[in-house]
Amino acid sequence: MAGQTDDQNRLYQRDSKYIPRVAAVHDMCGYGKCSLTAAIPILSAAGCDVCPVPTALFSAHTMFKDYTFHDTTEMLPGYLDAWRKEGVELDGIYSGFLGSAEQVDIIQRMYREYPKALRLVDPVMGDGGSMYPTYTEEMCRAVTNLVDGADLLMPNLTEVSLLTGIDYEGQDLDDAQVGERLGRLLDMGAKNVIIKGIDRKDGKLRNFVASADHGGVNERTELVHDKLPFMIHGTGDAFASSLCGALFAGRGLADAARIAGEFVRSAMQHTRNQPDYQQRGVSFELDLGQMTALMQEQWARGR
Repeated sequence: MAGQTDDQNRLYQRDSKYIPRVAAVHDMCGYGKCSLTAAIPILSAAGCDVCPVPTALFSAHTMFKDYTFHDTTEMLPGYLDAWRKEGVELDGIYSGFLGSAEQVDIIQRMYREYPKALRLVDPVMGDGGSMYPTYTEEMCRAVTNLVDGADLLMPNLTEVSLLTGIDYEGQDLDDAQVGERLGRLLDMGAKNVIIKGIDRKDGKLRNFVASADHGGVNERTELVHDKLPFMIHGTGDAFASSLCGALFAGRGLADAARIAGEFVRSAMQHTRNQPDYQQRGVSFELDLGQMTALMQEQWARGR
């Protein structure tokens, strides 16, 4: 795992004695680790109190031929009403896969009710140039409304295309193409953007970070990781969850993105050793200690 850098773009100043509370607005998937089954353990390992807001219930993720899907939209207003009656407070709202277009309104309600909470948006809509099977064009248009005001937006290249209207041109983008997409998302109102998964066929994967208040596109950071010779479903959720965990551990944005990339790469290597590894999702269990170590370092500095 990468060490701490001099990155000064810190979205969260961590008090080592305080446990931040983060709402994870994602689906719950029974098999094939992703969404809440990634967010809850990874954020918890980083010292966060994770409060799930389940947007859908799946028997297994959508890469399987057979799965059940239940949209939870109807239950969510009452769910959040109960939180408010109990005085629940939040330090972050981390959103991902949604069950309906109406759930964007639910997230925006949370933004209004928790104005001090960090808005961390993983606009989970598709991959490889295609929308996920349960998504529609209406849903994708609705998700676009989460860009303006996002403290952090974390799209892959398919989601960049769906958000901006720029054509999906595959994963092999040059610096000018990356800059165009980062610039468009910052212009749409995102405060910080990480674009994931640029693959230039050189054995490396690249993520790019740009911040409106730290030089914009012209001062973007390129993070390079060795590419493994296989793919696993759910790496995007593991990346976003570990990135958010590193942010809430007090790391700067570029450093957190570097940590997340190495966390996912290590977890993929462990996944390869498991039976049916291509179906079961990212086996990150053996890497959770890396996230806990971030908080232990923070605690040691804060004593």
